[in-house]
Amino acid sequence: MHRLPLCCLCLLLALSISTPLLAQSPRAEYRAYEQALADGARQADYWQAGWATVYAGSLAVNAWQASEASDRDDRYDARIGVVKSALALGGVLTDPQPHPAAYRALREGADDVEGARRLLESVAAEERRRRSWQARLNSLAVNAVAGLVIGVGDGRGRDGALNFATGMLIGELQLRTQPHQATAAINRFQPVDVSFGDIRLEGEYAWLVGPNQLGVAVRY
Repeated sequence: MHRLPLCCLCLLLALSISTPLLAQSPRAEYRAYEQALADGARQADYWQAGWATVYAGSLAVNAWQASEASDRDDRYDARIGVVKSALALGGVLTDPQPHPAAYRALREGADDVEGARRLLESVAAEERRRRSWQARLNSLAVNAVAGLVIGVGDGRGRDGALNFATGMLIGELQLRTQPHQATAAINRFQPVDVSFGDIRLEGEYAWLVGPNQLGVAVRY
């Protein structure tokens, strides 16, 4: 539990009084969740199309260089690139983002706020999973093998290290450009522990942010 000084509590209460508190109606809350999933679905489509295009282009270029490049090392590296690009392209196409399916499920269901919140929370959990350190293991394994094949197998340590670093950088960029609207849309309450001498109050607070307004909700 976090201890909040009295001055901070006064600031929070003053802010909640001086700015409109977003106590949304169930309908408005549902619309906010619907909009978050709609935005996420749109970004997910752009994300998949964009990265599929990047990897398809990389696959084509590497396939051409694997046989046509004049330098032997370039041909060798291009063969490694063909494998990496094919794996990355397959991953993008076979593991789509959860937002489009969640948005379709929301549109097909009833205007149930609790159901919409559960759906949004499940998508937010998937967003966090896709940005976790475990999500980087596949990229780490593929790029490590590629770097070792070039650096150790072909005796070019510097080129192997560069291949590994470049692959990890691209993988990180792909990961960080994934949609995260669901996570941003959920106002999560955080625990707060306030002490006034011998008096101790425990509760939760959450920042509530919306267009042209800012508030804070406190429950205890």
